[in-house]
Amino acid sequence: VPESATAIFESGVKRDHDPNVLKLVQKTIFDYQKNIEAIYELQFFNKVLLCDRGSLDGLAYWPNSEASFFAMTGTDINRELGQYDSVIFFETAASSGGDITTNNPYRNETNEQSIKLDEKLKSIWSRHPNFHLVKSEKSFVSKIMKGIDVIKEVMDKHHE
Repeated sequence: VPESATAIFESGVKRDHDPNVLKLVQKTIFDYQKNIEAIYELQFFNKVLLCDRGSLDGLAYWPNSEASFFAMTGTDINRELGQYDSVIFFETAASSGGDITTNNPYRNETNEQSIKLDEKLKSIWSRHPNFHLVKSEKSFVSKIMKGIDVIKEVMDKHHE
């Protein structure tokens, strides 16, 4: 399932620091993510879905409290975590000295900002009971290989 934020920003929506705009952008991304996941579930009902991102990512960008995020989205942390069988979190390459500033034109964070954002995302998603962390490494290939191993492990457990 593709990342929703990129689709929204590709549509012409600009990043904005105004809290009211930021809230609307994150609500739009949340709704898009929920809807695209639902579409994929219906169209690929007999398949395991791997989501590039999840519905709780917007919480890391949210300008106010968690409670206000959940009030705006009409859900709660447990309901959202419960939508996913597992969470496989790939730590940003910036954490191991990599440069992430060129990998997506719609992401405008510096490497330092990316590390801080990654910590927020990790603190949100690590609440999932089946959370897996794939640490960043100097070698991107090594990180990907470890990620593939985690995906295999998760899928093996899912099919037991």
